[in-house]
Amino acid sequence: MAQERTGVATIKGNPLTLIGPELKAGDTAPDFTLNKSLFEEVSLKDFEGKIKLISVVPSLDTGVCDAQTRRFNEEADSLGDKVVILTVSVDTPFAQERWCGAAGVDRVITLSDYKNNSFGEAYGVLIKELKLDMRAIFVLDENNKIHYVQYLREMTEHPDYEKALAAVKELL
Repeated sequence: MAQERTGVATIKGNPLTLIGPELKAGDTAPDFTLNKSLFEEVSLKDFEGKIKLISVVPSLDTGVCDAQTRRFNEEADSLGDKVVILTVSVDTPFAQERWCGAAGVDRVITLSDYKNNSFGEAYGVLIKELKLDMRAIFVLDENNKIHYVQYLREMTEHPDYEKALAAVKELL
């Protein structure tokens, strides 16, 4: 049975239960299997040798998630080829592709946790009540050691973009 964490997250002040561990800087990032398309799956090893900024959002079709993904897409060019930015949500790959096309997002790789929520459980962001992934940011080095984590307490708030980007730049 997966660990349940209460009192750590809310949506508009209403409490949520997160499933999975609370990861911390210094931990080795758990592997994951996410869908890049309906049939193509990827795991952490597919991004081997890259610095990874993992931006977790509940759904791309909401205001904060939209803004968060657009912001990291804008920053991607300035970070260079050693960095990959992954946006993880439970939106289907079809919805992610449609959203990226409409938003002009082409530097962030969107990955879907819709099939079995394994990323959400492994990274401690799966919301038990909603089966969505809670907003969070993870920065991993080339060897998948976590250097920065931000779990948002309130789903409707923005992450600290500057701290996340500073953590990536420290690894360059």
